This record gives sequence, structure tokens and C-alpha cells, in this order.
Amino acid sequence: MIEFVLGESDLVDVRFAVSPLSELTLSLRVLKDPAKYPLHVPWMRRIRDVDTEVLLALSTDRGWTPDFLSPRPLTPFTRIEDEFAALREIPTRTLRRDLRAVLGDVPAVLRDRGRMHDALENYWHAALARQWDRMRAVLEADIAHRGREMAQHGLATMLAGISDRITFSSPVVQVRIVGAEPRRVQARGQGLTLIPSVFARRTAVPVDPGAPPLLIYAARGAGTVWETGLVRGPHALAGVLGQLRADLLAELAQPCSSTDIARRTGVTASAVNQHLRALRDAGLLASQRHGRSVVYARTELGDALVSHSVEQGSDDVSPSLPRT
Repeated sequence: MIEFVLGESDLVDVRFAVSPLSELTLSLRVLKDPAKYPLHVPWMRRIRDVDTEVLLALSTDRGWTPDFLSPRPLTPFTRIEDEFAALREIPTRTLRRDLRAVLGDVPAVLRDRGRMHDALENYWHAALARQWDRMRAVLEADIAHRGREMAQHGLATMLAGISDRITFSSPVVQVRIVGAEPRRVQARGQGLTLIPSVFARRTAVPVDPGAPPLLIYAARGAGTVWETGLVRGPHALAGVLGQLRADLLAELAQPCSSTDIARRTGVTASAVNQHLRALRDAGLLASQRHGRSVVYARTELGDALVSHSVEQGSDDVSPSLPRT
């Protein structure tokens, strides 16, 4: 059992952050064992010209990776360029300590630091850079949802919603991770950092028992990252709202950003925003700005309207083709 003991200042310093380097690191699990990540296999099959010898050496068969690859973000929306720059400044002694903590002896292929940095940066550009806007939209939508949960129902409910392996009984956050050495970490004013991930299956914590409290967890809606098109709205609802607005309302059972919806459907961003604002003004959606995006989700009224339309015998909600 991993325990994070939060003081009074830590309880008001529970923060969320997005880390592109952490996403890169967690994606290595897909390369290592794609059978465990069927949703991501289509993405993985498109990856070409990367240094797989180095990349595969950076994780264990369980998917554990050295801490320097999952840094604690200093800002909510860290840029990959900044994380790569910070990685290059880490002392070699620290890198080797973190590698030994996970892998035992440092493999020969990882002793060439320059090759390792080049492999990571090339992998980012080959596999993730073009997908990052969509991934970030999913992560930001998850953060918006968790923030509402915490504001409305409290920290314990929000953490329980992340995973059934996490419990909170003030002032202690408990995390069950199979195979991890039990430890009790005093936050001592460092707060608790929560990082959603598209590639995480469960939860992860730092390997270093002295590291500040940090939790990486599986983001809601991760399975939609590689999808295109919208959910098809009920026919009866389309008769009232129009098909596109009905589709948008059906889609937004899970929070999503307007930019991601526009990208997935081929509808212009200005048109999507116009329809979303109309649905929000009617009380069917709620919106919240998070980072660079505006995230939308259905309200209780929106949920009731979609559910009622389906129950009245309208068409089942099913995938539709992208629009142009």
C-alpha cells in the first residue's frame, strides 16, 4: 500500500497537470506489450523509423519506467520542449540511479545518454507530435470533469472515481499497486499532483519513495482518441434540434473540447462553437475553459433529453460518418 499523508496546506493544493513526457513514457508500454492495449494498436502500427532498441529497454515487462521520464510538472500545461530541455539537464548520476531502481543493472544500450535523448525526441516527433492536440483535448476534458467532481462532491469522491484502487480518509490517500513496496510519504507542503493519461491502464506513482506525492491515472474517454466522426443522435431529438446539434448532444455524455469535436468531424471550428454555444444557452450543455480549450459536457437536462428521446423508441445511438 502506498500512502500519501496530506497536511492542511496539501489538502488545498491538490493540482492537476498535463505532461507530454509522461504520455510519451506510458506509450512505451504499448510498444512493449501491444496485446494489453488493443485500443492503441492501430496507432502503434503507424509508427516508423524509431530506435526501438532504446525505447523498449526503458521499461520493464510490467511497464515500470525510471522516474526521470515521468517528472512532476511545474506548470499545469508543460510543453514537451521544456520537458526535453529539463531532461538534458538532469545529472548523469541521477539518471543512472533512476535506471537502476527500475531495471537493476543499466543496460548497455542506455549508457549512451546522447542516443537515449535522441531516441526519445525522434519517437515523439514520429509517433505522438501529430496526435498531441487530440490527446491533450481528452486530458483537459478529464481534468475539467475531475475538477467539477471535487468541487461538488469532495476530494474522496473524486479520487474514488479515478480508480477503485484509490481511497481517501483524511488526511491519508491510499493507493493499492500490486508489487510496489509499501511506503508512507509525508507531503510536507508539496501538495498532491494528479496527471491523467491516455495510455495508463490503472494508476502509477513514483518509484522513488522520497518523491513528492504524484499520481498518474487513466483518463476518461481515452478510447476516443483515435476515433473519427460523432455519435449519431436520436432521430426524434434531431427533429427538434437538427441532426448536427442532436449528434453533438449525444456525443457529449463525456466531456470534450470544441476543438477536438471539430477535428474529429471535419466541421469547421467556428460552426461547432456556434452550435455548442446554442446548446449551452438552452441549458443542455455546460462549458469550462481549461488551458487552451473550452470543454463542454451535458447538463442533467441534456442527459434527460437524450435519454428520453432514446426511450421513446427513436433510433439507437450509433456511430455516424464524419461530416465535411
